[in-house]
Formats: sequence, C-alpha cells, structure tokens
Amino acid sequence: MEYIQLKNSDLTVSRLCMGGCPMGGYGWGAVQENELIDAVHCALDSEINFFDTADTYGLGQSEITLGKALKGKRNKAVIASKFGVHAKKGTLTFYDNSPQWIRKSIDGTLQRLDTDYLDLYQIHYRDDKTPLSVVVDTLEDLKKQGKIRYYGLSNIHEKDVEEISKFKGQFVSFQDEYSLACRKNENDLIRLSDELSLTPMTWGSLGQGVLTGKYDKTNVNFGSNDRRSRDIYVNFHGDKLLKNLEIVEHMKVIANNHDKPVSAVAIRFILDYLPESVVLCGAKRPSQVSSNAEGCGWNLNEKEIKTLLSVSK
Repeated sequence: MEYIQLKNSDLTVSRLCMGGCPMGGYGWGAVQENELIDAVHCALDSEINFFDTADTYGLGQSEITLGKALKGKRNKAVIASKFGVHAKKGTLTFYDNSPQWIRKSIDGTLQRLDTDYLDLYQIHYRDDKTPLSVVVDTLEDLKKQGKIRYYGLSNIHEKDVEEISKFKGQFVSFQDEYSLACRKNENDLIRLSDELSLTPMTWGSLGQGVLTGKYDKTNVNFGSNDRRSRDIYVNFHGDKLLKNLEIVEHMKVIANNHDKPVSAVAIRFILDYLPESVVLCGAKRPSQVSSNAEGCGWNLNEKEIKTLLSVSK
C-alpha cells in the first residue's frame, strides 16, 4: 500500500480510500450488510486505513454500517465523513451549512459511527448563503471540543478559489469527480492542490464502475434500484458509453501487460498522474476491494500514461 500525509495535518492515510456510498444501501443495486462489513475488513487487511462516508449516504445507513465494521478496530482507521446535505425521506433535499445544522450533523455522525471523534469532516456541498468564515468558525469550535481533528471540502471548483484562499492552511483536503471517464475537473484539481495547499481526493474514480472492464453494450441495463439506469449517470448511456468502452479497450491491453485487473489501471492512472492525490473507490464486497488494492505498488510507464491521456481527452 502507498501512503500520503494530508496537507496541513498529521494524518497519514492510504492513497486508496474506501468510499462509503454503496454502504448506504441505496441506488447501487443489491447490497448485503455482511458483505459490506467483510469488505471493510478486507480493506484493513489490504493495509487501507482511510474510509470516507457521509451522513446523506442511505440517510445515515453508510455511517452505521461502517461503524459496525470498525467496532474494536477504530485505532486502525482514519475516518472521514461529510455534512451539508439536508436530506430526509419524502422531502426535498437541499444544502445547509448553517452552524446549527453542522452541530446537529456531527453529533448524529459520531453516534452512527459509534466513535468519539472524526478524523476529517468535510463540507459536502456549499449552500451559497452561509459565509465560509461562519462555517470555519464552527468547525474550529468542533476541533476545540475534540469532536473532529481536521476539516476539508468537497465539490468545489475554480470559482471558489478566492473565498477559500482566505483560509489557506486550515482546510486539509478537497474532493471532486475525476477519472479516465471524467476529466473535466482536472485543471481544478491541479490548481486547487497547488494554490490552496490542499490534498486532492477523487471520487467516481472508476466512472461508477464503467472502468472496471466488466461492462459492454449488452449488460448495462441496470434495474430501477440502481442509479446508473438514469440518464444523469452519463457514463452508461449513448455516445458517452461508447467512448468509455473505447477507453476500456486500451486499458485492457495495459492491464494485461502488467498482469493487473482493469480497475487497477484506472486507479493507477490517477495515482501516477496526480501524484499527491488520494483515490476514493466504493465497494460492495471484498473481491472489489482486493481488485482495487491492486492499483497500488506499481507504476504506469510514460507511454501508457500518454496513451490513456490521448484516448480519454
């Protein structure tokens, strides 16, 4: 396993982070709690020590499942969660960064995770009304109370640089979507990492699964309980699907050359191309974790990186 120290912190984390969205049990097809717990244990056995979740994943279920999986193993894990999405079954979802919601959210998160503190607490989405200074003051107070150790950002872009720059050195990381199937945020990831001294973390690193090599034009008819059936998940529809399958064909050649699974090539590309990054990958079962872990401990050569950059542009 490869490790990195998150900027502005003393947190040393594996560069492969297990994402907790599938643990929410919503929108990714059938999941089994025992398999999810086994997947977390497989991650620990693979020397993955970093786990990312959010209070909105399955309306708290992801945090509950992760807490169960890490029972008695808390000292082996760096746990990150997120706040800022006001979600409740049967009601409209909206963003909320108010101090009242932050304080309510952290208490709920700690209870569900069955832990006294969170290593990293992240703004899931900005609500475009609460001043960032107010959010930072609240997070600093949570640090003083010992409820969180550090805080980070998610889903921010170039337009946010001016506001965030006032707090340079206080945030430690930021997340955004990035993969060979989605490179639109590449410049933002590089710029924010450099200018704001933040560790970039990529979500959607396997293109919601299209970059694993297990899909083709004949087997992408997902059921209604799988969000990928919706057009908004563009990686599995129309011309975008065809483009992704073309990328995967090149990935298969590279995977074969290194005797690695295709998913490992998708992960290795990010680790090599963004050398200060952390790659988030969700998983529903241990076999997926093991396959993802093979993305660590080796490198793509310059020619392979150029090929992947060319076919994915």
